Amino acid sequence: MEQKYQAVLAVIRDGVSVVEVANRFGVSRQSVHSWLLRYEQEGMLGLADRSHKPQSCEHQMSAQTQVRVIELRRQNLFWGPIRIQHQLLREGVEPLPSVSGIYRALKRAKMIEPGARKERDRKFKRWERGGPMELWQMDIVGGILLADGNELKCLTGVDDHSRLCVMAGLMVRATSRAVCDHFAQAMKIHGVPQEILTDNGKVFTGRFGPKQSEVLFDRICRENGIDHLLTAPRSPTTTGKIERFHRSLRTEFLTSRTFQTQEHAQSELDAWVDHYNRIRPHQGIGMVTPIARFANPGVSSIGPELDATAASEVRTGPDWISRRVGANGVVSIAWQQISVGKHRGGHNVDIHIDKEMVQIFDGSELIKSALRNRPGEVIRKRNAQTITT
Repeated sequence: MEQKYQAVLAVIRDGVSVVEVANRFGVSRQSVHSWLLRYEQEGMLGLADRSHKPQSCEHQMSAQTQVRVIELRRQNLFWGPIRIQHQLLREGVEPLPSVSGIYRALKRAKMIEPGARKERDRKFKRWERGGPMELWQMDIVGGILLADGNELKCLTGVDDHSRLCVMAGLMVRATSRAVCDHFAQAMKIHGVPQEILTDNGKVFTGRFGPKQSEVLFDRICRENGIDHLLTAPRSPTTTGKIERFHRSLRTEFLTSRTFQTQEHAQSELDAWVDHYNRIRPHQGIGMVTPIARFANPGVSSIGPELDATAASEVRTGPDWISRRVGANGVVSIAWQQISVGKHRGGHNVDIHIDKEMVQIFDGSELIKSALRNRPGEVIRKRNAQTITT
């Protein structure tokens, strides 16, 4: 401030030129003119140091968009930044945040694992057929639980080019007849593929048994002119697309679910497969739906996403408060009522508050993010306590 004052006096009192003063003090002519204008308008106070922080940034994510990003992640834990950005684009959010911006927002909200991602093994080579119906990948997966304690098996198949799920049939036991019945039904619906890729399971091939023989599955392939390809032993990455489908099946459909009967499970599975094929955009094929690529081949592909979990944190300080959820499932914060669901009635929740947004936690789970419509003073009943996951 002293330097600025001396420079101003040199101009207005001593009559030194602005150029000479600028050279003397090692600043630009624009700086000297700025000091003169501020001194004329505000006096000595105008020469005080000011923050150089910009008043706004056109690239900064708005609070509304940040809330929507966090809510999408909370409601769909298997969605990554690319999938969230695609959903924001479909919702018409402007300006559309970048993938890296969404990642940073999720990281700030502690919804991304702090550890570094595991690098993809460079020896793995991506490949896919040039068009639909050239190759189907097939496999059998378990883990479909019934209420009586029994477990069902599922024959799954995806088209290699489009990722379309061509079959998802449930069985009590993965016998040759049950597998082939689902296989035949899939070909009635979609037609006969040129090739089939499976592992070396006994229901798929008899080439590696004590006596080499032709099983029913091989016979169906031979009679329909289908080339039956087998993976090398202990090489699950060869059928990577069907394995990736199984991951989606487990995380999006099977997590914490049991079914009353096989018919009930098959009905629910059929509905999920229809959503997977027709509505859910697929990151591996450029965020289009499998049914769209099945009908219109040639869409270029991009890389896959990663989940994450949240870390535990200490919830103390002026930004945290605690509230008890009412019987109607509503939490009141500064005369603003936010619903978190009747099933949480009576729960003690922790709330993080800033100028624009509130985040509500039930234990270690983020259950709600909302904008503040009444940014007034919050009455703090008590500070939140440390939450340990």
